[in-house]
Amino acid sequence: MPALSSFRPAIRRAPLAPLLPKLRVPVSAYVIDCAVYVDGERLPGRWSHDGALAEVRRRDDGFVWIGLHEPDEEQLTSIGEVFGLHELAVEDAVHAHQRPKLERYDDMLFMVLKTVCYRGADRTGSESEIVETGEVMAFVGHDYVITVRHGEHSGLRDVRRRLEADPEQLALGPAAVLHAVADHVVDSYLEVTEAIEDDIDEMETEVFSPKSAIDSEQIYVMKREVLELRRAVVPLATPLRKLTEGYSSLVPHDVRSYFRDVDDHLVTVVERVAGFNELLTTLVDAALAKITMQQNNDMRKITSYAALITVPTMIAGIYGMNFEYMPELSSPLGYPAVLLAIAVICGFLFRQFRRNHWL
Repeated sequence: MPALSSFRPAIRRAPLAPLLPKLRVPVSAYVIDCAVYVDGERLPGRWSHDGALAEVRRRDDGFVWIGLHEPDEEQLTSIGEVFGLHELAVEDAVHAHQRPKLERYDDMLFMVLKTVCYRGADRTGSESEIVETGEVMAFVGHDYVITVRHGEHSGLRDVRRRLEADPEQLALGPAAVLHAVADHVVDSYLEVTEAIEDDIDEMETEVFSPKSAIDSEQIYVMKREVLELRRAVVPLATPLRKLTEGYSSLVPHDVRSYFRDVDDHLVTVVERVAGFNELLTTLVDAALAKITMQQNNDMRKITSYAALITVPTMIAGIYGMNFEYMPELSSPLGYPAVLLAIAVICGFLFRQFRRNHWL
């Protein structure tokens, strides 16, 4: 019979993970807020997602607004089953990394918006992220709106507070919430473009200053961030235009005019981003031209100093050939005369180079 110690390594190596039960995270862990609104007023109390929907449908009035932050597939699927969300839209909301879009599924709208946050230009490194992006998805139905946020910025808590302070606007229903979210996101675009404009103005001053040091890497980083901002902003124009043109009955006529205002702001942002892209291209060309000029100046200086060094090197090389008959070898003044000749020739060359602005 084998000793008991021979079984101990196998016991130590036995995996324990399969023996542990899988912990199920409750839906409430991802819910930032869940509220029921009737006639623009928030009903008191704490609500679960299924309890809130049951209350709205019992009253046959009002709507539910649920705010989620980065839910996993299991939790969002659970909410989707209660509200009847389309499985494709649920999948997009879980995995994120979507382009701005607007999709219609029967009696539901699904909208994706890219959020942006300005972090500032880091002068110490070229790989810093100046503009951080995230996403907000919105499911809109007749009696509910579900917002799903990805990223640590662009929270919607202030949006909810502003709407709750304006019951008349909130009484317009879930479409009013969708407008408030879109307006909040586009306003953040305006703030980011203003901050980027200040950075680009500073870069422009540095590039066109006569003796400034040029950090071309930072210009390339800024151009990369502007291109990322353009990918977040430009595709949103089509969804907003659809909402202003009666794309769905879920957006009443009274709310469409508000979306037109958001669309106007987005047009301003798109024009700014296009201008930034063109200006940065110009700055890249100007920076390269300035670097080329500096290199040319450096090469002229190097060439000038090489010419000055060539004169004594050549004369010393001639006298180092050890011929018997050479000028001034027997003269006591020969050595000082050669040094004087070297100094005169080098002084003449230095004066000529300075006159031609090579030195």
